[in-house]
Amino acid sequence: MPQLPAPDYPADVRARLEADAKEVIARYPDSRSALLPLLHLVQSEEGHVTRTGQQFCADVLGLTTAEVNAVATFYTMYRRKPSGDYQVGVCTNTLCAVMGGDAIFDELKSHLGVGNNETTGDGKVTLEHIECNAACDFAPVVMVNWEFFDNQTPDSAKQLVDDLIAGRPVEPTRGAPICTYKETARILAGFPDERAGAVEASGGAGPASLIGLKLAKGEAAVPRVVHPRGESARDGQPEPGAEHLSSHDAPQQTSASDPAHPAGPTAEEGE
Repeated sequence: MPQLPAPDYPADVRARLEADAKEVIARYPDSRSALLPLLHLVQSEEGHVTRTGQQFCADVLGLTTAEVNAVATFYTMYRRKPSGDYQVGVCTNTLCAVMGGDAIFDELKSHLGVGNNETTGDGKVTLEHIECNAACDFAPVVMVNWEFFDNQTPDSAKQLVDDLIAGRPVEPTRGAPICTYKETARILAGFPDERAGAVEASGGAGPASLIGLKLAKGEAAVPRVVHPRGESARDGQPEPGAEHLSSHDAPQQTSASDPAHPAGPTAEEGE
């Protein structure tokens, strides 16, 4: 059966969204180009892109709902069903997978009692596997609302989601402080993050990403020593440059992805 027309937003909500949409559309010479940020805008209202949100985008841009739906269903950043306050994405692409991403994802599914793209009963966490977080030099990587948590293990990832559910402070390895998924969607729509210090905290690339640039400039790179699994620094202290950049970083000496097959050199260098 054909669906009935999508219900409209309440009058006050629609008036507020129309004012925001007008600001977004004014940034583009062609109003149709504003569709992507407008989808983030309606997602910030309800936590996912609803039929009402799609109808709103179609109305303000002079598009059909079919044209809006084609875009909304193409990009995975637009959720099509209710999501949690925290979108926890585990990279399971090749490098992260072999470094422990698959183990992390399996552990989190069991720990949270949810599957891929499912949300915990309290509405706090939605778990999903992601093909690539574009942070291979920090593998395995987990993201929370698109902020980075580097060098994870199953145990550190479980502690991370437990802290999110309990409302304890969570600090990303790199990037701005964590906010809710709705708040993140509004920022992605192009509106400023007005939290004190959030923009300054965004920072740039992490140390592992900048080593090549430092070498190209002739600068000495501080070594970040990662010991083979099962081994630790000689005196039990982290090597210079191996400090944890986040309270939720995993220990650097292991990815704990496959304890039965410890990593390490199979031959001396040059053999």
